[in-house]
Amino acid sequence: MSDAEPTVTVVDDGHVRTITISRPKALNALNRAVLDELAKVLGDVAAAAKSGAVRVVIVTGAGDRAGGAGADSDEMKAMSPSEAGAFSALGNALLRTLSTLDVPVIAAVNGFALGGGLELALACDFIWAADSAKLGLVETNLGLLPGFGGTVRLPRRVGAAMAAELIFSAATLKADEALRIGLVNRVVPATELLADVKKLAATIASKGPRANALVKRLLADDDRAQFDGAMSREIDAFGAVFETADHAEGMAAFLEKRAASFRGQ
Repeated sequence: MSDAEPTVTVVDDGHVRTITISRPKALNALNRAVLDELAKVLGDVAAAAKSGAVRVVIVTGAGDRAGGAGADSDEMKAMSPSEAGAFSALGNALLRTLSTLDVPVIAAVNGFALGGGLELALACDFIWAADSAKLGLVETNLGLLPGFGGTVRLPRRVGAAMAAELIFSAATLKADEALRIGLVNRVVPATELLADVKKLAATIASKGPRANALVKRLLADDDRAQFDGAMSREIDAFGAVFETADHAEGMAAFLEKRAASFRGQ
């Protein structure tokens, strides 16, 4: 599949809409094209939610290897600090739209959910994962930091201390460990994941849609001002890290498939 073809597909089943990121050759990595397509898709969801046509959304990745392998390294390697900040702002705005939809949103992680891929899942209301899934915010491996809301959403999901450990160490968690710390809600066999998530989504869709919309707002409203400020600081930091030599070394090492040698510069 080339990037000229659609990278995001949408399928409706009753009141449940499944959004699938489809860049299998790139492990469903998030580039600008994917973000732009997702923005359009989420705009359509918002309108459909308002009319009552859509009551639950599922977000997943095509194939069984990756729910989302992060932001696209090939695209990021040439970014200037200002371009990186703009890319972070674009991702943050998109995931804010996802997180504030007036319908429940479920992430179905069926492979790798790393970096931006996990940040996408964290913007959903909760995550179900295949037993083969691997999850983590691994940006420090590249001399980077999470730029799509990971430093803000992960502590709210697993606690500040656990989030610090995971981000500092760039740990990749197996599904059972992600379940143990509360990063995911449920782990199911990979062959059953999407069917099981769709069953749950259908159950949720059968409940009062206005009640669910109000519950979602109540769950999000407790610290919205602090959340928005933290997001802004993350965007600034993501752009700033692109000024460092360590960023250039980390990206080069990743693309050359070697260990990075960081100097703290």
